[in-house]
Amino acid sequence: MHMRKLSGIEWRVCVPAAALAWAAAGMLPGIAAAQSGQGTVTARTHADERITLQKGEFLAGTWAADSGVTLDLLDAAGGHVRRLSDLEKPAGTLMLVAPADGVYTVRAQGQGAYQWAVTERLPLSAQQAPGPTIASPRLAALARTVARGGTTAAFWDEVAREGTPLVEAVDATHDRVTFLWRGAERNVRLFGGPSTDHAQLARLGDSDVWHVSFVVPRSTRLSYRLAPDVPELPGTGMARRRAILATAQSDPHNARVYPAPGADAFQTYSVLELADAPPQPWVEPRAGVTAGAVETRELRSDILGNTRKIHLYRPAGWRADAPENHVLVLFDAGAYLGRVPTPTILDNMIAAGVIPPTAALLIDNPTADSRASELPPNPDFADFLARELMPWARKQDIGAPAARTVIGGSSYGGLASAYAALRHPEVFGNVLSQSGSYWWAPPGEEDQWLTRQFVAVRKLPVRFFLGAGLFESGRGGQPGILETNRHLRDVLRAKGYLVTHREVAGGHDYLSWRGTLSDGLLELIGTRQTASR
Repeated sequence: MHMRKLSGIEWRVCVPAAALAWAAAGMLPGIAAAQSGQGTVTARTHADERITLQKGEFLAGTWAADSGVTLDLLDAAGGHVRRLSDLEKPAGTLMLVAPADGVYTVRAQGQGAYQWAVTERLPLSAQQAPGPTIASPRLAALARTVARGGTTAAFWDEVAREGTPLVEAVDATHDRVTFLWRGAERNVRLFGGPSTDHAQLARLGDSDVWHVSFVVPRSTRLSYRLAPDVPELPGTGMARRRAILATAQSDPHNARVYPAPGADAFQTYSVLELADAPPQPWVEPRAGVTAGAVETRELRSDILGNTRKIHLYRPAGWRADAPENHVLVLFDAGAYLGRVPTPTILDNMIAAGVIPPTAALLIDNPTADSRASELPPNPDFADFLARELMPWARKQDIGAPAARTVIGGSSYGGLASAYAALRHPEVFGNVLSQSGSYWWAPPGEEDQWLTRQFVAVRKLPVRFFLGAGLFESGRGGQPGILETNRHLRDVLRAKGYLVTHREVAGGHDYLSWRGTLSDGLLELIGTRQTASR
């Protein structure tokens, strides 16, 4: 550190000792051409220092001056280019890019002492961003092999034997997970995974290896796709983001697919489950468990003016008048009959005696657009649920009081569940919310609208299970599903509600939700809970 006192100003220029040593030896191009100036000016004089610049050259350094002294950069003709000093503070950073080749002048004028120093100069030809960091030890070793002129063939042979993603231990509770793609031409993006955005894979030099790594908890479970050569569109940001769907597909080096092998790789997701991922013991059919029956019927709504399919699940041995009967209401029926095998989960849990006899109503979206208009808080839709769906279900021998009725869903479905209970607690006494979209608000209003509604009303006779993924945090400074679920949890608990809050190492993902569905049922209506009521 160099220090000089200018009329009460203590001026410091911090240059690492190693950098100064390298500069003296001529080993650091950005430092070797350093230049400085200092002195004192009066109201009738100014001081000039010539400096030769190349177009595009980057300069960095420091300046200090007494109050009233300014430093300006002038071109060869004496024309003003830019002011280098700031009259609001006695010292600061000097940083600029040369606009053209030529001899320039640094002019000090005013009254008092000044000092400036250019400590780094970098020509345009040397201005290059550092290469991507290779976090994976295996990939770092491969990079060294490629740099020596080797090939990637042996590496891909290992990948074919071991599968992907690569998993490397970091510490006792975390692993480094590296997603790979072979042979793309322009780009590769990760759809899903631990990122809240579509992470870009980097190319390993000029090789055929594309990669991106994350350090994640060893309890991680997620599904993902890889999208090679995503088209770059000239449209809006959302259109460009959605273009990933054109090429997103399962990982060709990962044998585990979800929900099941489809007609082609574009129909399925790949699965990552690390060693400590929580068990999902109820999702597979069990020998000796009698399956319940699923019946599909249509229901016309006078409130909404539309017709939709309702899938009615009745467990084996269902008796309509049994006093212990419970009812589960779920949105997005297609997903909760497929990716989340709800009938199988209920069959197994009922047979094991961990939940009482529970029938289910799984609600279809009548059109492709209706989900976005019905599930975010919509009084008409909530009234349809309470005043049309549930009375109709009782006529189908499926019914239970509010304390034994659970309404649930994921994303917008979680949001809709909580709103239905807010509007009709006399019908829905339990909310099972999976990654609920509590960031939502009507156009023009502040985010997290529904949370404010719970603040404004008296405590209702409703219990909550709120689940969210650790990989569902917000982007661009905006709160995401993870943060807004935590906020709702805190608000509800402050109001005196009984709330179970569960966070898993996963994302916005049915692979996680098929596990948290059973977790929520155990917490809300499990035999331990029902016995204590």
